[in-house]
Amino acid sequence: MAFTLVIHGGAGNITPAIMDAQLEAEYTTGLKAALAAGASVLRAGGNAVDAITASVSVLEDNPLFNAGRGAVFTKKGLNEMDAAIMDGATLAAGAVAGVRNIKNPVKLAREVMLHSGHVFLSNEGAAEFALKRGVDMAPDDYFFDRSRYEQWVEIRDTDFTQLDHKGDNLKGGVVPNIGHKFGTVGAVACDMHGNVAAATSTGGMTNKQYGRIGDSPVIGAGTYANNKTCAVSCTGHGEFFLRAVVAYDISCLMEYKGCTLHEACNIVVKDKLVKMEGEGGLIAVNALGDYEFCFNSAGMYRGMCASDGRELVAFYG
Repeated sequence: MAFTLVIHGGAGNITPAIMDAQLEAEYTTGLKAALAAGASVLRAGGNAVDAITASVSVLEDNPLFNAGRGAVFTKKGLNEMDAAIMDGATLAAGAVAGVRNIKNPVKLAREVMLHSGHVFLSNEGAAEFALKRGVDMAPDDYFFDRSRYEQWVEIRDTDFTQLDHKGDNLKGGVVPNIGHKFGTVGAVACDMHGNVAAATSTGGMTNKQYGRIGDSPVIGAGTYANNKTCAVSCTGHGEFFLRAVVAYDISCLMEYKGCTLHEACNIVVKDKLVKMEGEGGLIAVNALGDYEFCFNSAGMYRGMCASDGRELVAFYG
């Protein structure tokens, strides 16, 4: 049997103009390491859930990406992270929001799915559950990244938020046309048994207030998996992805309208979201191992590998 693994490290205004050879090399290395971690699980006959957990954990450990160690700072100068995971074979899911000092939020989301009896835990309750399950913790300085901190310092006394890096200020829900990048990470896989799974992890927005939660940990919005249809992990301006219920909408188009994976992704990302002025993208895979990279932004950090030896890493549109 075959397997397919697909990952992303965020979408947005990713163009050659904001990259140089060194940055391209660093992102390539980071994406390939995440692919290798998940592929080793799948190659050994492991399941899709374990594979995507491995891939996303590697991305969370890399400060290039806005998840785990690279999480951005909130209005209060803290790192608050969200993550979700879903098993397409059983429709079991686990998610966490607003967690702090969790080394790998995707692993905590997996624990929620398998051992909590619930789907979604947040803040102090999620932290209490993490301690109970022995999930790896890390001190504040583990999450400290100088460039992330400096970008927060620049706007901490304003009402602006930033999606990922300089020049991507948001205010009043208005997204400017240039300079923004969505740093969420995610993975989807189809294993050798034809089971699919999806996971997404993020540090949210720089200078975010009021315990804001985006689409990443919300089952059906930023993350969804069902063997009947597909597995999806999204990255974009979360408010739009929440309102459009993007991940589940793709599954619904396949299940109820008979769309192919390609057709469903394009309808949602390149038509529905565009009409809403929602920017971003997603990765998806079905139980046959077909996959999609789909985005309406300039680029998306992305990669895939398959049991037939195919491997791809790309950034630009």
